[in-house]
Amino acid sequence: MKAQWLVSASAVALFALPVSVHAQSSDTPPPTEEGARNSEDIIVTATRRSERLQDVPLSVTAFGQEQLDELGIVGYEGIAQNTPGIVINRPTQNFNNFTARGINTNGYSAGLQSAVAIYIDELPISANGNSTILDPNLYDVERVEFLRGPQGTLFGSNSLAGAMRIITKSPDLDDFEASASVDLGLTGSNSVRQRYNAMVNVPIMKDGIALRVTGYYRDEDGWIDNIGTGVEDANSLEAYGGRAILLLQPSDRMKVKLLASYENSKPADSALTNPLLGDFVRRSDRPDLFQGKLTNYNVTVNYEFDFAELISSTTLSDYDASFYVDLAGTFAQAFPFALDAYGYDDLFVQETRLVSRHDGPFEWVAGFFYYDKRRTVDFAYRSTPEYLAARRLTGLPDEYYQRFNSYSDQTEIAGFGEATFRFNDRFWITGGLRYGSTEVQSFTRGGGYNSNYLTAAFFNLQNFALTVTPINYAAGLKVKDDRLSWKGSVSWKPSDSLTTYATISTGFRTPVVNAFAGRVSTINPNDLVIPDGAKSDSVTNYEIGLKGRWLNGDLTANIAAYYIDWKDIQVQANRVSDSVQFATNIGGAESYGLEYEIVARPVRGLSIALNGSFNRAKVTDLTPVEAAVSGAVPGARLASPRFQGSGTLRYDFGIGGGDTAFAAVNVSHAGSFPNQFPNVPGNPNAASPTYDFTEAWTNVNLYAGAKFGGLDLTAYVENLFDDKSITYVHPEAFLDGRYARMRPRTVGVRANYRF
Repeated sequence: MKAQWLVSASAVALFALPVSVHAQSSDTPPPTEEGARNSEDIIVTATRRSERLQDVPLSVTAFGQEQLDELGIVGYEGIAQNTPGIVINRPTQNFNNFTARGINTNGYSAGLQSAVAIYIDELPISANGNSTILDPNLYDVERVEFLRGPQGTLFGSNSLAGAMRIITKSPDLDDFEASASVDLGLTGSNSVRQRYNAMVNVPIMKDGIALRVTGYYRDEDGWIDNIGTGVEDANSLEAYGGRAILLLQPSDRMKVKLLASYENSKPADSALTNPLLGDFVRRSDRPDLFQGKLTNYNVTVNYEFDFAELISSTTLSDYDASFYVDLAGTFAQAFPFALDAYGYDDLFVQETRLVSRHDGPFEWVAGFFYYDKRRTVDFAYRSTPEYLAARRLTGLPDEYYQRFNSYSDQTEIAGFGEATFRFNDRFWITGGLRYGSTEVQSFTRGGGYNSNYLTAAFFNLQNFALTVTPINYAAGLKVKDDRLSWKGSVSWKPSDSLTTYATISTGFRTPVVNAFAGRVSTINPNDLVIPDGAKSDSVTNYEIGLKGRWLNGDLTANIAAYYIDWKDIQVQANRVSDSVQFATNIGGAESYGLEYEIVARPVRGLSIALNGSFNRAKVTDLTPVEAAVSGAVPGARLASPRFQGSGTLRYDFGIGGGDTAFAAVNVSHAGSFPNQFPNVPGNPNAASPTYDFTEAWTNVNLYAGAKFGGLDLTAYVENLFDDKSITYVHPEAFLDGRYARMRPRTVGVRANYRF
């Protein structure tokens, strides 16, 4: 009977609806322990206080470490595939940009802040959309929370469409713990994937001091051939890092947590391909490198007063990233044109907040936030020695025809608060405010140089002495913006098993200063001059939802409907003559949709989880001038699928002696969507040659395994049907390869051991 159930349910999951796992709490007992699992509540800290997920008046999906392990999730891609309403725009490793609820104009967003804020504990790590953004390791974390909709009151600017929080696990003051994980896989026919993780927790002084150390190493062969460099399986990856957390508890009221972490991710080449050359083939004169190193130091102090808990978090962070890319596609590979850039981010973040502790109808959070960031970038645009020699172009000190260094300073100061008043156990209201001031300014350091190489190469000049001109110091426009974000919600429980809510919330992004503001095109001086930048854009989100939990937790459902009004949209545009990118604003857009998460356990050991999102997002307000500069048209679709969903069907059963086994299928699906606006920015009468759509894709993963005490063994097949669908299309012409595909079928085995 159980086997028939499994076969029938598998067929439904595969052919009826895409589905996804809805997380349980990380310490949830195994489902074979009858009744134990049904009594568990999911606890999240999305509102900066610990609350049951069912009582939080916003859309949150949470993953504990157990769920991450079971689904083989090690980074952003797996999170996005199993969260409703979320798409990861991922051309290659360490190049990540989330779309939430349709709020995105393309998946690249050059010079713009990502619309989804990403936090590791209290550190915001999200950056410009076209920057190298590290894909952090997700081993030994307490929880990953994805908050959908603007989170401006508690998480500040740049949480325009949502926020993702990676919450690391704190040391245990009482017990020694250790764990290790080994994951060995084979992608395609010959690409080996190796992933190793380990953790040790040592109580140094019982109830007083404990140390938790986590480390990881990844060595993964690639599956993309680069015919330009002649390297097969060029997009290999080496990544390693770790963190150490020391927890001190000098008294029952006080805790001090010291954290140091380091991650280094080094893909050897990009995974973007050119379909004209083959499914998994790319071409660049040298490897395109998007590599990053993140170092993070944090001190968090918790002190419990009688009336409130004080939390102070101080973070220093350094992020170094390479951005080496072949740009020769700009001119159809007619001559070499590439950028070797290296960026350095120095961040200081301080957040202090008070969270009420008293019993009673009134609960509150109040805090202060300070953010200071300097981003320094060394730009080096190059030709090649071979090309310069063949054309007898002289005058350059080396192969680089332009070099300069620029930096930008960004600060944000904000005060925030959120309060809940409970009229009774069934009816409460919540309101929140955040007032913040942001300031951004860019500078160009002196000492660099430019040349007329592009002009000479474009017109195929030979025997030509290039003119080199110095780049002098320049201070860019200082942009300031003061913004008030607010949120209000009403929650009502018609019964103990059902919570309903209605919420209005707002969010915004910081203004953007264009690095090349005022620059005239060397190819066509009559082309537009790069403007100063883009002012803040903002959204207002209207949402209603319900969260139900019935049959002692054997059936849960979270459903939300929303409407988002997006004004003064920050967009990335291109100058036609030389493809210089810049930021500007256009009128407005709307996004509306429905999200659902359903988990059912119809019989002992069997669980079925479904989630999905229906979305419609389009431009609604656009002037002729805005259409001309951006390439948008009224009614243009934004860069998001109309349906996206995922899920899991799982069966657990005993195999004797207290040991258990399981079999599961996980299916995720995303519809097709456009990669950009349809026309050429700056030339509204011309259809953009780079306008294209991703392909609708379906990813099927199979898992089977057993638990023997502290040892978990899992065999898996990822991308069972070897779907080669295009999941991302780069909107810019400068790349020869602009298409990312799903990773080929990967077969492997994973072992986790805890003691």
